Amino acid sequence: MDAEQRLAVIQRGVVREMARYDREFAIDGAVVRGPGTTAVAIREHAGEGGGSGHVDLGFVLRLGSADAPVVWDCAAGLGTTETEKLDSAVRMWADTTAAAVVELLDHRGRYGDHRRVAELPGWHAVQGPATVFGFQSERLTGWLGERELLPALAPALAAELTDPRLNGVKLFFGGRAGDEVAEVRVNGAVCPAASRALGALDWPRAERFCWARLFVLLAAEGDTLAAVRTAEAEPPPVATAEPVRAAVDAWTARRGRLSRWWQARRAGQ
Repeated sequence: MDAEQRLAVIQRGVVREMARYDREFAIDGAVVRGPGTTAVAIREHAGEGGGSGHVDLGFVLRLGSADAPVVWDCAAGLGTTETEKLDSAVRMWADTTAAAVVELLDHRGRYGDHRRVAELPGWHAVQGPATVFGFQSERLTGWLGERELLPALAPALAAELTDPRLNGVKLFFGGRAGDEVAEVRVNGAVCPAASRALGALDWPRAERFCWARLFVLLAAEGDTLAAVRTAEAEPPPVATAEPVRAAVDAWTARRGRLSRWWQARRAGQ
């Protein structure tokens, strides 16, 4: 499957998954346009060839505005074919990341939970549903249902909220006893301190593999929060290519720096 074919599969997946949230999205060149000025941008996953099942998706809130925040995230899917893996990855993104963005826009409590965390003053948190997958998932699901993770991670997260308007925080953790992973990414970049804090929590370790994935948006309270919620009601822009290309290029550069940092870190272990 070449890059153009992968793009087509991912775009169709985005249209299908966003329909679950009562959002009509349509393919428009390199992006998938949604209501108002919303859209989803797609880029090739850095450093991996076809068949990996990884996707990089950016939820654009102000299409046509080059300096507006874009909520980027990567997801990996499971399956026996590349199409199945890509479809699974888009579904994973939709269940967690897209759900949080739609809830931020919708603000009805249908697709996520709203939090005001005392340890993160000035930020309004929107947490999408957690996805737990693997063996014996009930224990990890139950643990998540009884815990508030943001207060425990807040001391390490506060300094990483580099965008004064909107920050995306992804949590991925699990594995099995003795072979665990705990990773926190803020705006796509690994946050080592928050990752260590997540790994130190008492989530259940089992003998078989099981993981959890969830996504949290932290939006600045006040004018920023109010402006974001009007995105779906704004008239769509006529031109799309340059702002989207700028956003993708910026993300690509950031991912490249992160990949080199991660490779150097692993080489030193």
